Amino acid sequence: MVFSLLASLLFVCATYGRTVPREHLEIRDGPASIGVSREVQQSWSMYSPYFAAEEYQPPPASCKISQVNIIQRHGARFPTSGASKRIKTALGKLQAAEDYTDPLLSFVKNYTYTLGQDDLVALGAAQSSGAGKEAFERYASLVSNENLPFVRASGSDRVVATANNWTAGFALASEDRFKPVLSVIISEAANDTLDDNMCPAAGDSDPQTNQWLAQFAPPMTARLNAGAPGANLTDTDTYNLLTLCPFETVATEQRSRFCDIYEELQAEEAFAYNADLDKFYGTGYGQPLGPVQGVGYINELLARLTSQPVSDHTQTNSTLDSSPETFPLNRTLYADFSHDNQMVAIFSAMGLFKQPAPLDPVKPDPARTFRVQRIVPFSARMVVERLECEKEGEEKAQHVRVLVNDAVQPLEFCGGDKDGLCKLDAFVESQAYARNNGEGDFEKCFA
Repeated sequence: MVFSLLASLLFVCATYGRTVPREHLEIRDGPASIGVSREVQQSWSMYSPYFAAEEYQPPPASCKISQVNIIQRHGARFPTSGASKRIKTALGKLQAAEDYTDPLLSFVKNYTYTLGQDDLVALGAAQSSGAGKEAFERYASLVSNENLPFVRASGSDRVVATANNWTAGFALASEDRFKPVLSVIISEAANDTLDDNMCPAAGDSDPQTNQWLAQFAPPMTARLNAGAPGANLTDTDTYNLLTLCPFETVATEQRSRFCDIYEELQAEEAFAYNADLDKFYGTGYGQPLGPVQGVGYINELLARLTSQPVSDHTQTNSTLDSSPETFPLNRTLYADFSHDNQMVAIFSAMGLFKQPAPLDPVKPDPARTFRVQRIVPFSARMVVERLECEKEGEEKAQHVRVLVNDAVQPLEFCGGDKDGLCKLDAFVESQAYARNNGEGDFEKCFA
């Protein structure tokens, strides 16, 4: 569903890394129509446009939402500078082939790479605005001109642009009655709970993703080299060429010719599992110093939920968090904007998406629940609702419900019931890892 109205609002266009006036703000609050099936789009995982993991379910009638905390990933973007370099290297090899004997590759000779790097694309801006519209429609009862959403963003251009598009979508959905603004931009060169930039000793996922690449990519690479004699592609080149399917498609909103290659090679499951390994062993449970990078945000969340000052000795910015101007405790709707790696760290610090065993680098478990396509696609969001509930036979009490991309999380770690509700006190108690500042892990970041 596409929702467009005339308005003089800030919209991210041209380079999508800055905000410029535009008369038409396009809001996407449904799946993207970009010439590729939903199944293939979702296999792109962290490069997928936003899809809700499940249909949103309102809380039980006996509960009333009193506060909402949103943390959202930036919208769809161009490849990063590093990814752009790797893609161009692979393309250079493919285009240097002596001939193309496979019709699948016939377009490559005259293909021109035109993608930018790092910045938000139009689809990412539109889905970010759609998220703002969705937040207003769901939680308008919490908002007034005296109590507007409090909005923060990590300092990356694409994250700031996402936040500005979210506020524009929120304002437009309210018919300009409520105009939230981006109040705090946190530098990524300093303490920042919305970016994974403060643990230099943390490892990465390369050992696991390299094992998986060696498992799935050789037949694909052989097929491409057979069809392009002289290209001499490596398995790494093959993976980088596969990424052109999502990157070019989300940038142009038209099916990339590289999606023909992606689908012909039946890359969907392999590509998706590569993403799962990348995040699980990058900042998730498989990385010993992954979850600690989410501790600061969890402690900020606990402060908001309990209306108590932030207590944290990890990556919070104490100057910002100690001021009511930059970290108020009296709002009813908070929206923070971040990156996928940081959100995985936050989920892991909280206790979401735990697995019975680490992900196997060569043998995917079809029953795993750690699936990046449901966790951190572009514009992914976690919503933590605080509710006043009157349960039968119990006194009225504050509860917490957590949704990730609209899927209600079971919260077993704090006694979640069938509706995903657990008492606020139990939720706070369950977050001992964060309340104890990572139980010594943060110090290991600098060892």
